Amino acid sequence: MNIREGICLVFVPHTTAGVTINEGSDKSVRADMLKRLAELVPENLKYEHLEGNAGAHIKTSVVGSSLCIPILGGKLTLGTWQKIFLCEFDGPRVRTVLIQTIES
Repeated sequence: MNIREGICLVFVPHTTAGVTINEGSDKSVRADMLKRLAELVPENLKYEHLEGNAGAHIKTSVVGSSLCIPILGGKLTLGTWQKIFLCEFDGPRVRTVLIQTIES
């Protein structure tokens, strides 16, 4: 189905992976984001969650699990430098990304 106007919902049904939009041209942006997230949520803290991936759960909550992107003229309305990123915080793992478009 070709949708001219509407929205695109992107959802990651996992508790240790998220999805975000950010600059996709300069790889240093990704590196900076990962570095700062690691500083915000250090791996070496004593967490109560004993599976060893508590930091991944927290980072996912910070980043988020879904996006809603307008569709105009049959295209996603991302900015010039924007890209959609799957953020893996506990992998590598096989992940599912659900995408649904809704016509308006």
